[in-house]
Amino acid sequence: MEKKYVKLQTAIPGPISQELLERRNKYVPKGISNNCHSFVKKAQGALVEDVDANTYIDFAGAIGTLNVGHSHPRVVRALQEQASQFVHTGFNVMMYESYISLAERLCKLAPGDFDKQAAFFNSGAEAVENAVKIARKYTKRQGIISFTRGFHGRTLMTMTMTSKVKPYKFGFGPFAPEVYKAPYPYVYRRPEGMTEQQYNVMIIEQFEQFLLAEVAPETIAAVVMEPVQGEGGFIVPDTAFVQRVREICTQHGMLFVADEIQTGFARTGKYFAIDHFDVVPDLITISKSMGAGVPISGLIGRTEIMDAAAVGEIGGTYSGSPLGCRAALTVLDIIESEGLNDRAEKLGDRVLEKMHLLADRFEGIGDVRGLGAMCAMEIVKDRQSKTPDKEAVGKIVKAAGERGLMLLSAGLYGNVIRILMPLTITDDQLEEGLQILEEAMEAVYLNDSALSVGGE
Repeated sequence: MEKKYVKLQTAIPGPISQELLERRNKYVPKGISNNCHSFVKKAQGALVEDVDANTYIDFAGAIGTLNVGHSHPRVVRALQEQASQFVHTGFNVMMYESYISLAERLCKLAPGDFDKQAAFFNSGAEAVENAVKIARKYTKRQGIISFTRGFHGRTLMTMTMTSKVKPYKFGFGPFAPEVYKAPYPYVYRRPEGMTEQQYNVMIIEQFEQFLLAEVAPETIAAVVMEPVQGEGGFIVPDTAFVQRVREICTQHGMLFVADEIQTGFARTGKYFAIDHFDVVPDLITISKSMGAGVPISGLIGRTEIMDAAAVGEIGGTYSGSPLGCRAALTVLDIIESEGLNDRAEKLGDRVLEKMHLLADRFEGIGDVRGLGAMCAMEIVKDRQSKTPDKEAVGKIVKAAGERGLMLLSAGLYGNVIRILMPLTITDDQLEEGLQILEEAMEAVYLNDSALSVGGE
């Protein structure tokens, strides 16, 4: 297949990127990871050009931050207009209408037939931190439950809530107290011989047992759940599990918090992924694609809960910045006018179709899963043992990058390839990106015929 969009003028990384990489290694700590070793010059839609004039197709989307694509013209115009008027006053010093308009709009979009309020912050981790603060204030309880394989951020509190030890937690303790990890469904890795239905019943029973054996529900302020686990490997839970957790929260006065930081803003085919499960949260955390690349996050919730914090107890210097609010309002306009919820469904269908075709060729693909345009493949050494193959994923991601496709891994074992392309990607760009993904897998697997099924 001739490449129409990917244009490679140099090896990856190119000479200018290599020079910049040397400076990066000297002045920037190694603790900040880099998936791609090239440096961007400009980006538009689903295409990224680096400083060496190489053009890539983006299947990473800044880790799910660019659902409306890079530098969407409407977002750019909104930011230019805002910057020409004023850049910042601090909402807690002098207010601005865009903050109110954004809060109003999100409260109307969020699930739940009750009065809601919204507050804005800078990052996803801040949104989760404030969900914890407000939940504790409202319930007058201390405990927080998150889930195995969940990811909620890198601050002290959210790092504690995050499940993966390396690279997020190792050596950074002690951690915040009163945080507990509950079991979360992982159908692909259910016990051998157990049906999906039997497994989901067992997981619900384990959650109920957890509230007897590990922590009393009367001490829990909130249960924080990703409707689809992102960093955990794009794991989609059974609807019955999510609904039962919601029921237990209601029964015991625990708040149900949906962490929609990666799943929100049309990624799964709905504004909020929790809508797929017919569940209404008490609080919803949002960020990433909310601002199309401009830092902003938010917390939406029941008015009586959100109002539990007294004057001055939440907020921050840059929280809900004018630029962030204007970007977010424009993102909502784009999702509506360009039909990105429907687009996400169609993109997801095509990506999953392609992944299943790849699974017919490559024995290393153990599982294909997703919701809307949040799709992933789990890579294993063989389908019988399901042993995670992190090394193969690293090779595939590298081979894809060398061919002009930006790709991300995920999962507790680092053995999942996840797709987070902008929802504004064209059909032709999507097909070219999927073809490069296949070529990258061929480069890795066809070197060892034992790893290929039906390969050429």
